[in-house]
Amino acid sequence: MQTFAIIEIGSNNTKTHIYENEKMIYENNTTIELKKNYNIHQKIEENDLNKLFKIIEKALQYTKDLHIYGCSIFRNIHTEELHEINRKLKNKFNVEIEVVSQEDEAKYTALGCFNNIKYNGNICIFIGGGGSIELIFVNNGKIIDQKYYDFGVVDVTQKFSSLKEDIPTCTFHEVYQYINKRIGNINKKAEVFILAGGDHLYWYQNAGYKLLENTLYPSENQKYMITKDMSDYYDHDALITSLNQIRQRSDNPLWFDGSRAMKVITNLISNKINAKYIIPTKINMEDGLKEKWINPQK
Repeated sequence: MQTFAIIEIGSNNTKTHIYENEKMIYENNTTIELKKNYNIHQKIEENDLNKLFKIIEKALQYTKDLHIYGCSIFRNIHTEELHEINRKLKNKFNVEIEVVSQEDEAKYTALGCFNNIKYNGNICIFIGGGGSIELIFVNNGKIIDQKYYDFGVVDVTQKFSSLKEDIPTCTFHEVYQYINKRIGNINKKAEVFILAGGDHLYWYQNAGYKLLENTLYPSENQKYMITKDMSDYYDHDALITSLNQIRQRSDNPLWFDGSRAMKVITNLISNKINAKYIIPTKINMEDGLKEKWINPQK
């Protein structure tokens, strides 16, 4: 029996998937504000490392076969600091962080989205996090275009800090225009827009927004969809409704600090690519990486 864990350390959230053969037996998403705190202190904070240690300790209760991947925040820190963090991890747990390129992060996440679906048309897969954004365009299981951006929800919330408040003082239009300048033109179009790279379902479920059944194609990991009109209404509503009430319904209130920024980012991109349907998912890099460890010969 093969039991192994994949831990993905993002700029804002750290995700753990533990598999027994091909079945996931444990899942966790913990908010660790690595990029925000790094921007303040210019180093990875000891308190944030201790939170990571607890996540690793929990995973070790299931298996010693751990695979730990660092995303955008670890692509940007000094090499010496990364070596020192890995030295601590090696001494404490006999593991190290493998830093994943933006291209590989996008490739593995996108694979988790399109590997087992059939759709005759263009699909745009959005991979968004605290420090980076990737867009992968797919047609009939083949990647036809890719775009990469070196910013994410942490950058937007630092520019518009009131997005984290109960009711923000900034407007949807102001945030939209700021993001628009950073995204620029997107020439490729896609009817279907898949939201991946994090738990996008978590937002809709805690906000109480209705989701439709995905009738475009069958997929166990992509059960729901919304129309573009529904998305426009929900995304604008996110900036005028009480965020505190949404937090109170959740088990991870800190997660919502970046939620409004994410909704404006995805709304803008869905407009630029002329999307008709939005598919919110919780698919992330682990969904593609698990194939690497289950079927290493592929």
